[in-house]
Amino acid sequence: MWSIKRLYQRTLSKYPMSTQAVQAGKQQFIYNACTPTHHAEEKRLHGILMGLGDQIAQNFINDTQKIDFVRTMQFTGIGLCISGPTTTTWYRVLDKYIGSKGPSVVIKKLACDQLLFAPTFIAVLLVAIGICQKKDIEGIKIKLANEYSDILTNNYKLWPMVQLVNFSLVPLHYQTLVVQSVALLWNSYISYRTSLDKQ
Repeated sequence: MWSIKRLYQRTLSKYPMSTQAVQAGKQQFIYNACTPTHHAEEKRLHGILMGLGDQIAQNFINDTQKIDFVRTMQFTGIGLCISGPTTTTWYRVLDKYIGSKGPSVVIKKLACDQLLFAPTFIAVLLVAIGICQKKDIEGIKIKLANEYSDILTNNYKLWPMVQLVNFSLVPLHYQTLVVQSVALLWNSYISYRTSLDKQ
């Protein structure tokens, strides 16, 4: 058992992005058009998780009779082109400018993440989903008015605790795995919540 753990840790140290992607079920067929950097695996994974979250919402929460694969591809595209690059860059910026150790660092990262990043990112995400739903400017404004505060409130019920544990207890190279695991459920909620006005 210890040899497997050591092999895993060596592999994770040598190939962190690939190992984390494989852990989360990375699919090799995702095209790298939106993420041409060396962190492409991590960014592609966001696309996969957004699409998978939408499928969970359609199959188990919405309980739709007919699966909307266009919607799933739209969520995958948002993950590839917006969510993946943005969150990957954000965590690197936090680590670079705030640091990675100590209680004050954890509090600063958590405050920046939840007070600066989350409100802005949720707005960007809702606009992107509105565009995918072919809403005009007025429709996007209505979408923001109807969904933003509810999603932000639910964000504050979940993500501060996840990030508190993540920033304080989880080593940096495992933090993506923690966030990705929770993000699958979060993406299902986002897909469900943003589809309510289409029903």
